[in-house]
Amino acid sequence: MSRTFDPVTLKLFVAVCEERNIARAAARESLVASAVSKRIGAIEQDLGTPLLVRGRRGIEPTAAGQTLLRQAREVLGAMERMHAELSEFASGVQGSVRVVASASALAEWLPEDLAAFLDRHHAARVSVDERNSDVAVREVREGAADLGVVWETAEAPGLQRVAYRADHLGVVMRPSHPLARRRRLRFADTLDHASIGISPGGLVDRLARRQAALLGRDMVQRVQVSSLDAGVRIVAAGLGLAILPFETSAALVAASGLVIRPLAESWAERRFVILAREDPWLSATARLLLAHLASRASAYPAKGAAS
Repeated sequence: MSRTFDPVTLKLFVAVCEERNIARAAARESLVASAVSKRIGAIEQDLGTPLLVRGRRGIEPTAAGQTLLRQAREVLGAMERMHAELSEFASGVQGSVRVVASASALAEWLPEDLAAFLDRHHAARVSVDERNSDVAVREVREGAADLGVVWETAEAPGLQRVAYRADHLGVVMRPSHPLARRRRLRFADTLDHASIGISPGGLVDRLARRQAALLGRDMVQRVQVSSLDAGVRIVAAGLGLAILPFETSAALVAASGLVIRPLAESWAERRFVILAREDPWLSATARLLLAHLASRASAYPAKGAAS
């Protein structure tokens, strides 16, 4: 049993698992289906165990297949990074880093921190993609991304966690709202008023519902929307208040003629972390960016907690 896997076969196996269909995987990789089946069959024979089974939703990996899928993504990700970094020397760009980050981090300080890094390292290249926390953790773990910036509550076993910045949740409302006269609010005060649910099921929504449950209360959400912009418009229409992070929403709140008051709760301060695999897996440029982001966090503490 040789257990030799070439990159083409690994890429085909990943395609089959993602497409859940051999024909679609073959089309995606510009091959005929029989060639894909032959390669998958060869590695199954080599390993002496099935890697794929046909399930209700199409082809699915077996337990052995899931292990191979995880390892294949890591190997292919490492090869892609190696090729990208080496090929960029020819064009004068020495090192690239892929960052995945939550919407909150992208809306607040991450863009300016990345800009400061690129101002100091002109030969580097940084790409950034928005991802929810679960996807960001998976992509960093599998090597599809070098760094992830997520809320600290995200579960990420096996990854480095480096403290980054923090923000503070506040209550957005019309100036005429009964609570707008107060400089700071307790979360319990908001539960007596209709609220707007923004990104239901998201981290802020889950946190607020958990705190309401601890108080033995329910959140009365009159409207639920999927974006911050839509939520602020609904608040401006007078349909309720909303809980949002200061830094993300401050400009939009001011432009809409609304007010935001900080929540006087310890849990309302959200801390973010930078996720990375262990140092041997990081390029020199990724390590430089990781150190830069960590230093920016200590130099600029959260602004929202101030009254």
